Amino acid sequence: MHIVVIGAGVVGVTTAWSLCKRGHQVTVLERLDQAGEETSKGNAAQRSYGVVYPWASAAMVRKALPWLLDKQGPLKMRMPPSLDTFRFLVSTLRYAYAPGVFGLNKRAMLRLGIHSRDCFLALENELDLAFDGAHAGLMHLASRPDTMTEYLDTAALLDELGIENQLLSPEQVREYEPGMRGDGPLYGGLRYVTDGTGDCSLFSKALAAACEERGVTFRYNVEVQRLLADHRRVEAVEVRQTGGALEQIDADAVVVSAGCASPGIVKPLGVHLPIYPVKGYSLTAPLIDPEAAPRSTIHDDNYKVVSTRLGDRLRATGFVELADFDRRIHETRLDTIRASVASRFPGAADMERATSWTGFRPMTPDGPATIGRGTRDNLYLNTGHGTFGWTLSAGSAELIAQVIDGETPSLDLDAFRPGRFAE
Repeated sequence: MHIVVIGAGVVGVTTAWSLCKRGHQVTVLERLDQAGEETSKGNAAQRSYGVVYPWASAAMVRKALPWLLDKQGPLKMRMPPSLDTFRFLVSTLRYAYAPGVFGLNKRAMLRLGIHSRDCFLALENELDLAFDGAHAGLMHLASRPDTMTEYLDTAALLDELGIENQLLSPEQVREYEPGMRGDGPLYGGLRYVTDGTGDCSLFSKALAAACEERGVTFRYNVEVQRLLADHRRVEAVEVRQTGGALEQIDADAVVVSAGCASPGIVKPLGVHLPIYPVKGYSLTAPLIDPEAAPRSTIHDDNYKVVSTRLGDRLRATGFVELADFDRRIHETRLDTIRASVASRFPGAADMERATSWTGFRPMTPDGPATIGRGTRDNLYLNTGHGTFGWTLSAGSAELIAQVIDGETPSLDLDAFRPGRFAE
């Protein structure tokens, strides 16, 4: 079967890998000139299998207003908000206060995280990919005493799902991360023992190369114009080449993994996909004192900034900004990220030589990604993973491949069903 995958970010490339391993002929379409160059380019570099959660929660809503009013708060919104932003917020509020939805979605996402870790380990055991990857754990710091109380509840849920974790004292935190010599407040931490790290963009490129060796075709610099379909099936994908010429690519099946571009591709076929581009920022800097740098991933709850060790580099990432597709990089956001690094890992990296980045996480209003069959017999979606695309990509790819092949998925996909937003 010839399957066209739209999008060569980490979700699209892992999908192509799972499908080609099952014997399918695969063509990947990408509007940029390489794999992993959009949201996968400069993300937080954490594969946080035990941390995944829905954004739509009553607790998050209660924190939102103080964050908006705090100059260094992690949530920002362009004022006045656009109609798209307003719709997304209203929909998020609806899901946040729907009885029982948050708990069900969180458990579903955590189960997918566990599955994705297994898929990553199998993939890395099969392929020797260079992407500064590791599975040395992830740590959430506690900058206030009450945060440790919250971590007790989190640890109980992790125990229930069999996700290995450790509640740590400040002394134990520094034993795991001896480079953390800064003066930031510290009352302890929660360590997710089996979580991982890695450069998502390097991984996407390396896996794309491995796919090509297995016969997968990657078509770069092509813009998908529309899906050509009747009432039952998608027959072809129409693309525009760099020179402007239109081309039709026939397909036995189509998988849409185009991140924030996904809604526009499937809307003409009656798929309501309310994905919003949640903007994030990162700085990637060369290490100047490796002993003073994090060993793995540290989430600084004081600034809501994540710092990750990537070989001889440090990447620090933060912010949730609701500004549609505004690609401007605000220096004040970067200053907050620098402040977090200085408070935890002073002198570790040359932040003056850091490369800045901003990108858009494809966020659904309720939290879970969209994985499953669309409105045509051979149309499939694997998109909308929000801030957890890197984390959940390997597991999601295997699940959508099972769906396409008519198998019973390894996990219950009810929380991820594409039609839920039209119900």
